[in-house]
Amino acid sequence: MPRGYAGRLLRVDLTAGKWKAEEIPEGMMRNFVGGNGFAAYIMFNELKPGVDPLGPDNILMFMTGPLTGTPFPSSGRYAIYAKSPLTTAVWGEAHSGGYWGPELKYAGFDGIIITGRSEKPVYLWIHDGEVEIRDASHIWGLDVFETETVIKQELGDEKVKVACIGPAGEKLVRLACVMNDLYRAAGRCGLGAVMGSKKLKAIAVSGTMDVEVEDPDKFMEIVKELLEKMKDNPITGQALPTYGTNVLTNIINTAGGLPTFNFQQGWHPEAWLNSGEHMRDTILVKNRGCRFCWIRCARFCVISTGPYAGVVGEGPEYETVWAFGSNCGVFRLDAIHAANTLCNKYGLDTISTGNIIGWAMELYERGILTKEDTDGLELTFGNHEAMVELVKRIALRKGKLGNLLAEGWHRAADKIGKGSEKLIMAVKGLGLPAYEPRAFWGHALAYATNVRGGCHLRAYMIAPEVLGVPKKMDPLTTEGKAEMCIFFQNYFAFVDSSLVCKFVTFALTPDDFARAMAACTGWDWTADEILKAGERIYNLERMIQCREGVGRKDDTLPDRFLKEPAPVGPAKDKVVPLKEMLDEYYKLRGWDVDTGIPLPETLKKLGLEEAAKAAEQLLRR
Repeated sequence: MPRGYAGRLLRVDLTAGKWKAEEIPEGMMRNFVGGNGFAAYIMFNELKPGVDPLGPDNILMFMTGPLTGTPFPSSGRYAIYAKSPLTTAVWGEAHSGGYWGPELKYAGFDGIIITGRSEKPVYLWIHDGEVEIRDASHIWGLDVFETETVIKQELGDEKVKVACIGPAGEKLVRLACVMNDLYRAAGRCGLGAVMGSKKLKAIAVSGTMDVEVEDPDKFMEIVKELLEKMKDNPITGQALPTYGTNVLTNIINTAGGLPTFNFQQGWHPEAWLNSGEHMRDTILVKNRGCRFCWIRCARFCVISTGPYAGVVGEGPEYETVWAFGSNCGVFRLDAIHAANTLCNKYGLDTISTGNIIGWAMELYERGILTKEDTDGLELTFGNHEAMVELVKRIALRKGKLGNLLAEGWHRAADKIGKGSEKLIMAVKGLGLPAYEPRAFWGHALAYATNVRGGCHLRAYMIAPEVLGVPKKMDPLTTEGKAEMCIFFQNYFAFVDSSLVCKFVTFALTPDDFARAMAACTGWDWTADEILKAGERIYNLERMIQCREGVGRKDDTLPDRFLKEPAPVGPAKDKVVPLKEMLDEYYKLRGWDVDTGIPLPETLKKLGLEEAAKAAEQLLRR
């Protein structure tokens, strides 16, 4: 068996109340790496199309990768996968940092596969290869902070790492996330609701097992070299350590790409009030970091005055600052931090929650929602009190509007009507994050083709279009965007399978990963093989969607970006020329241009024989 792996997956059948450990085949490790790759392999082979995401037949997976828990920079990661109950993308995926991921490997497992549904609330206790399915009736109903405290007390060990859901997940709020280490969130795609549907409150892990690498001396030599490379990089060595992820607020606003008032524009003169620079000068107490990460981009903040005095905790990150900031017309960090802390407490994805509140605010201002519909909330842009209150109502399904928004954009729009669906800023049912597509055309393509929907993290085209990594590209041209988007999607698919933080990719290349993977696993790796593995994984994820009807018709953007010219900023008078980029993208991918389905010959070249057979059947329809 290659090194870097625990070598086992844990299968838990909650209906039967049983568990078993199974060895991971070497071929699965070599071809699918870990993380996203393992999840795609299992989902393609075991998840039946048409399964209810909140039913017992959905498969919920927690995965690490071969670099997780090693001294490789920023390797304190894990990810969760299932069919999404929120989106139309089918593929559901959410990543998180902190300490929980490495601890799962130290406890003896590379991942967990959870099926069925428990009759009563339970939590898993995993420690040094042993597993217990414990009663959680006494903690069902507790918030995230209370849950972690009670479990640690019950197990008698403050060093135990806990991943759990809050009341939002229990109540099957489709925006619900999974929280770990109090403030770290596996946020997107509503996977907290899947956990709640299975009556699984938490997973506690603790272990003392080593993660062995093939050549420890060589591996540490490479790690030290890569750390120096990251320290010398202006993004990973200066910007992120100094200001955290919120260093982006001023940068993106200047570029005209900071979504404001539910993406009606991409610039605002008061954006600086929400910036990382202003945060550092006002509410920041200290920096914090995940395991094996010296960047320490997390911000621990305290509100000491005003209506939100006493709010204490980690965050908010850039995406959260945007979601509850300019997107809702709010330019005060105290309110943003209050909304962020409520999301952490109740277990809500901050991006989705801020996005959907911004949507509701535009509906209110256009008269599509009335004060009666909002249960008395004056839901105007800039009303921070209403925004913070609505976070709580969504998490607890309180009131008509809170319960409605808890269902996500499209289910809510079906009931609201009146053209509300045209104002949804989402792709494949997943709310867009903090980058205005009209200002960054490559990023717009990445949104449209993303396997999990409106996500910025499967191809971060902001890197070349704004930050100049790996090279500077004009954000308002289509030239070269399809090719670069594919490069990032393949590269990031591998990174998400080795399971380390994507921030390292600002400084590290596929060749750097190849050398580290060789010293870690004992297998030879090249940069081309890194990208080929990523391509294999991305195509398999795509086929999971395609067999449930996802295709070119879904690889699109809201009409606002395709038909309404940007009103201000560098992108003024521009719309996204998506079609020409999409045609080129499909051709370069080896996908059918009319349907967006991967061609059988493409899949066969990647060694995906069963997926190729499925593609042949789909293309004959």
